[in-house]
Amino acid sequence: MLIGIDLGTSACKVIAVDAAGDVVARELRGYPMTNLRQGWAEQDPDDWWAATDEAVRALTAGLPRGGREVTGIGLCGQMHGLTALDAAGNPLRRAILWNDQRSAPQCDWITERAGGLDGLLRMTQNRMLPGFTGGKIVWLRENEPEVYQRTARILNPKDYLRLLMTGEYLTDVSDASGTGLFHVAAREWSVELLALLGIDRTLLPDVVESGEPTGALRPELAERWRLPADVQVYGGGGDAVLQTTAMGLVDPGPVGFTIGTAGIVAGGTSQCPDNPDGRVQVSCGNAPGRWHIMGVSLAAGGALQWFRDALGPADPDEPIRYQRLIELARDVEPGAQGLRFLPYLLGERSPHLAPDATAAWLGLTPLHHLGHLTRSVMEGVLLNLREILEVCRQAGVPCDRVVASGGAANEPLWLQMLADVLGRETVTVTGAAEGGAYGAALVAGVGSGQWRDLEESLAAVRVEHTFTPDAGAADAYDTIFSEHRALYPRLRQADLTAPTPTPPTETNQE
Repeated sequence: MLIGIDLGTSACKVIAVDAAGDVVARELRGYPMTNLRQGWAEQDPDDWWAATDEAVRALTAGLPRGGREVTGIGLCGQMHGLTALDAAGNPLRRAILWNDQRSAPQCDWITERAGGLDGLLRMTQNRMLPGFTGGKIVWLRENEPEVYQRTARILNPKDYLRLLMTGEYLTDVSDASGTGLFHVAAREWSVELLALLGIDRTLLPDVVESGEPTGALRPELAERWRLPADVQVYGGGGDAVLQTTAMGLVDPGPVGFTIGTAGIVAGGTSQCPDNPDGRVQVSCGNAPGRWHIMGVSLAAGGALQWFRDALGPADPDEPIRYQRLIELARDVEPGAQGLRFLPYLLGERSPHLAPDATAAWLGLTPLHHLGHLTRSVMEGVLLNLREILEVCRQAGVPCDRVVASGGAANEPLWLQMLADVLGRETVTVTGAAEGGAYGAALVAGVGSGQWRDLEESLAAVRVEHTFTPDAGAADAYDTIFSEHRALYPRLRQADLTAPTPTPPTETNQE
């Protein structure tokens, strides 16, 4: 039995996977996000640990042998986050998350310091995006120098869990790729860039491949979780990369669409691409000799969550539920009667690199009701993902098959709409709804010897559901897509996407 732990943006998911690759148990525990200002996003690492601890204890209590059958643990988590720790391994402040946009000026400085975009791409194969860890480090140094001076180590979110579980300061190659400080082609830290930026290499953890062991659980924790004393924790990976791996997408051809809090369009390759204009994000894959190419939209399923939360309960005892919104959206024709939604609630990374972009509805009339609003949000998300697919294809990523995953894989309407928007057959596969937790379990199985290699583990990934595009809806979405992709440039030209400054306020999003 294997355990996969996925430290997501809104919750920690823990699953148990048996020798056949089937998910036999799952637990989910949530935690809040703090938004002090527009474009900022932070979380308390103590909340991560409390959720993980509770979820693992609940999971093992329900296993046939109470957890004693577990042979390995794989870690997965939200990428790019900055967790600043003191010399004793204690957090010095809330973690700054992947969807935080505050470091855009620092990213511009890093790019200039590297000799421009060409120089940066030579050293890392990626742009320095505002969500990446590198910009956050420079922001911390400039804006909170007293915290920076006390910072002894910097970890991505999942690797903070690893530290508490094993006592080891380590990360894996896929998560390191998302810092913007990693030479992705060479699979090592870019010492050249670190020197140019004045960032001490000792701040960053050592790096392993995804299937490598990273230490056994601390004895007291193994006892608390009712796991074998010698159970190993394996390297794991960043959620976007492991999600794609868990879908069986490690070779060119099939493309994965992940609709979670964020939206991801991604594929695998056996060669590190040049990425000459930096339009896609390149990461190391979850096995040696594998790489991962993707475009990321910052608000996908998160846009629908925002919409539901923004509505607020008409009756505190009867909050509006997702399923009610889905039912209303299902009764609305494609195109939402002319209503269009741009989902740039958190700025955007792809298809537009625009950290200051804002969301918008266009075409709103008195004829539109809650169903139209819901449908337009979902359509805006999916049309944005189709636009990212175009960017990926221009970067050399073929698309001969569409595989969908993420939380949206639990809802047939999302999947049917995706097939219609793309005009392509769309499938889900084993573990698709489990996100990166399933991929984490797979690489732990490779590391522990349950499977010989990643390819053998992927034999457990089987097609579960197929969604065929409706011809009429697909034709309609071709026209709607042309309209959609013209909206952002027009609004940008009119300067209607910049946010209105607001004073700092602390808001917790559950």
